[in-house]
Amino acid sequence: MAVIRDIRYLNKDFTDFRSQLINFSQTYFPTTYTDFSPSSPGIMFMEQASYVGDVLSFYLDNQLQETYLQYVRQTNNIYDLAYMFGYKPKTTGLSSVDLDFFQLIPASSSLSGTVPDFSYALFIEQNTQVTSTTTSTSFNIEDPIDFSISNSSDPTTISIAQVSSNEPTYYLLKKTRKATSGTINTTTFSFGDHQEFPTVTIDSLNIGGIIDVFDSDGNEYYEVDNLGQETVFDSIKNTNINDPNNYQNSNDTPYILQTKQVQRRFATRFLNSGSLQIQFGSGNPSDTDEEITPDPKNIGLGLPYERNKLTTAYSPTNFIFTNTYGIAPSNTTLTVRYVTGGGVNSNSIANTVTNLNTSTVKFLNNNLNSVTAQYIFDSVAANNSNAASGGNNGDNVEEIRQNALSNFNSQLRNVTSDDYLVRALSMPSKFGIISKAHSQQPTVNQGNNTLDIYVLSYNINNNLTTASSTLKNNLKSYINQYRIIGDSIGIKDAFVINIALDFEIITAPNFNNSEVLTRCISELQTYFNINNWQINQPILLKNIELLLDKINGVQTVNQILISNKAGVNLGYSQYAYDISGATQGKVIYPSIDPSIFEVKYLNQDIKGKVVTL
Repeated sequence: MAVIRDIRYLNKDFTDFRSQLINFSQTYFPTTYTDFSPSSPGIMFMEQASYVGDVLSFYLDNQLQETYLQYVRQTNNIYDLAYMFGYKPKTTGLSSVDLDFFQLIPASSSLSGTVPDFSYALFIEQNTQVTSTTTSTSFNIEDPIDFSISNSSDPTTISIAQVSSNEPTYYLLKKTRKATSGTINTTTFSFGDHQEFPTVTIDSLNIGGIIDVFDSDGNEYYEVDNLGQETVFDSIKNTNINDPNNYQNSNDTPYILQTKQVQRRFATRFLNSGSLQIQFGSGNPSDTDEEITPDPKNIGLGLPYERNKLTTAYSPTNFIFTNTYGIAPSNTTLTVRYVTGGGVNSNSIANTVTNLNTSTVKFLNNNLNSVTAQYIFDSVAANNSNAASGGNNGDNVEEIRQNALSNFNSQLRNVTSDDYLVRALSMPSKFGIISKAHSQQPTVNQGNNTLDIYVLSYNINNNLTTASSTLKNNLKSYINQYRIIGDSIGIKDAFVINIALDFEIITAPNFNNSEVLTRCISELQTYFNINNWQINQPILLKNIELLLDKINGVQTVNQILISNKAGVNLGYSQYAYDISGATQGKVIYPSIDPSIFEVKYLNQDIKGKVVTL
């Protein structure tokens, strides 16, 4: 008859395992083995078993910890969990700016008088690069420029540049294009026989995203959030040819938004900050390859057994119900273009993005006077009248953790003001990054469905600045995809209140005053680092006193004085603020209008001195 033995399952480390094994042997084998000295063979085997148990216990605990987003430590795991929660980590943030392009054009005579000779109009290709003269950051225009065309959606500004005998000899043409920072890179991947869900990886730092993917036959692959998403949004120019009925409204809608089903598609995910994985579907290229425009006749076409449209839950991304997950490339070579760069250093001040790469500039008309054509070609120029903003260094590990947890609660739904706030901070990095955001209902009652989002961005020096119109337009377009139809959203600028801090301390005996003062200033610089501050956050003077009191060598905090720094000519915000009037009970409150306190120059606006009793 088998002996029922008392086995404990609470052991977790080497000591517990060793002790329990010795106790087990003494209890159930009291006469079989009695030598439990440290050098005995029995103890050697027991300690080896304890070692193995300790290692296995450690890895079991570690693996369990790595399955929870709140406690995960390994970088690869935190990226995987973030995607599982529906959040896409950002490894870099691309700066954006509106660039003005100029060219001279000769005058020509006509029956109505002197007019520009558009036969000398230049054409600037898509993705032409313009480099900043101060940061060497390259900006790429998203759309090509044709100076010979001017319409309501792409106007050309014409002004007189040169005059001779009271008649214009040259005109100046101007067009504006949106540009984003980054360097365009190209790589290729070869594929052999058909394979389900093939995967390739791009290894590079600061990847801003995929521009496009084409195979050897010129077929384009479309990026989707997941391979089960079979529809994409496509936009075309709102021209008379594309839409004769609505062309008259092209001022309000320069592009027409269309939905289509695509077979060739791919999904991307970051494995870490330097590796971007690209995965394709499982379908065979010999399958039907077509683009379908959804209509009432084909909705639910792939439903199994029957097309029961009464009880089916439809998704806007897969409402035809196919299950091939897209076509996998085979026996072809894919050319992938992607952009790298970004970061805070990509933010450039106004009038510095001027170095135009003319290798992609050309004349559309080849029958031109060579001397005049060369003069016109040499005249082409670019400039940013406003600063480039939106560049950021991407998410660190803790930001990925917190953003993923917040993103999971929203579930792509914008219901509360916090949902809109998280969505604003989650905008894809290639459209720029909102550094600070705050959402609230308007002070003037405009209904419960009206919400204002106040935003700020970073400049090249990591100081707060007003977000450019381009960045705010990107944010508005992005939020509209998740907005409830009855909600009205306004994007506004928050106010920056620049401050300075002066403090006095009394040092303890036998401490070097200079060293103590240096430690105090260093702690305050960390405390007032703008990354730690949010819109509408008050200044708690009591917390600053406690911070200084804890520093080794500080006996007493004698005085803390916060003052306002204002004046554009002095390098500060234009907004003055009554600090003393906003101070109540050792708390400095922000203004009623959403604002944020910023110590702009940490090295010069935080000052302290040592005083005596």
